[in-house]
Amino acid sequence: MINSVLRKSQRVYLFFKRLVDLVGSLVGIILLSPVLLICAIITKCTSKGPIFFRQERLGKNKKVFRIFKFRSMRADAPEIAPSDMTIEQQKAMEYRWGQFMRKTSLDEIPQLFNIFVGDMSFIGPRPGAAHNEEELVKAREAYSPNAYDVKPGLSGYAQTRMNREHDPYEKAKYDHEYVKRMSAWFDIKIFVYTILKIFGAVKGR
Repeated sequence: MINSVLRKSQRVYLFFKRLVDLVGSLVGIILLSPVLLICAIITKCTSKGPIFFRQERLGKNKKVFRIFKFRSMRADAPEIAPSDMTIEQQKAMEYRWGQFMRKTSLDEIPQLFNIFVGDMSFIGPRPGAAHNEEELVKAREAYSPNAYDVKPGLSGYAQTRMNREHDPYEKAKYDHEYVKRMSAWFDIKIFVYTILKIFGAVKGR
C-alpha cells in the first residue's frame, strides 16, 4: 500500500532504508553478541527479575508489536507510561546496573532484533506504548504527516532535541518535523548526533 502522505523521493528512500536496517542490524547483532551476553549475565546477577523488558508498542500504521530491551528498572516497577512518572520517580525505580545501561543506552541493544524483523528502523520516531499513552497518540495524530506514517526508530529526532522529558505534545511536534524532512542525509545527522549524545559530547537542547 502506497503512503500518499510521503513524497515520492521519501517512498523510494524507504526501500533503501530497509536494506540498511536489515544489513546493519544483522551485522550489529553479530558484532555486539559478546556485549549482549555480558549485559544479560550482569542483569541476571545484579537484580531479581527477568533479563529482558518486553512491552507492546505502536509501530507504523499503529500496528502493535513487542519491543525488547534489557530490564533497567526493578522488577517491582509500576507498569505505567514514562510520561506519568517524573525523572526522580524513574531513577528511584532503577537499580545500579540498570542506571548504567540507561545512561549508556546499553539497554536499547536488544532492539536490533526488532529492527532485523522489520518492526523498527535505526532512525525514526520512538515507539510509544500501545496502552496508557493515549495523550501521545492524540498529539501525534493532530499532525499530517505524523509518527505513524513511518516505522519507529531506535533513535529519533525528538531524542536529539529533548533530554529525558516526556512532554507528548513537544515529542509529537518533533516527530512530525522528522517525517516531513526524512531523508538519507537527515537520518545520518540524527545517527551521528545520537552517538555524540551517548558519549556526552552534546546535550539535547
